[in-house]
Amino acid sequence: MHTVLLIEDIQDNALLVQKILASQGYEVLWAKTAEKGLELAGKHHPEMILLDLGLPDIDGQTLVGYLRNVPELEKVPIIVVSAWPEDTARNMVTAYGCDGYVSKPINVRYFIEVVNGYFSTEK
Repeated sequence: MHTVLLIEDIQDNALLVQKILASQGYEVLWAKTAEKGLELAGKHHPEMILLDLGLPDIDGQTLVGYLRNVPELEKVPIIVVSAWPEDTARNMVTAYGCDGYVSKPINVRYFIEVVNGYFSTEK
């Protein structure tokens, strides 16, 4: 079972992502704040991080920098899941060194394809 960390401050969004990923056999850890996300990431070393950019305590760019400075997390895929305008979000994905982007509201089929795509290439 793969472990995914979701860092998302809106409970309804988090519940939707948890439901989708649980149906695919993933274990989902949920952090409502960036600070809690850093704590869970350091403790559990997830295999993927799903990150909302608009968190209440630390901005997405800063959080990605913190995550990338943890040796066990530096190569973990970070996928931005955001309701920000697509062009802005995609630019941030590139600038922040993230690995992908999924827009909100989530298209369930596309979301599953993106997440599964990172694990389908394992040997």
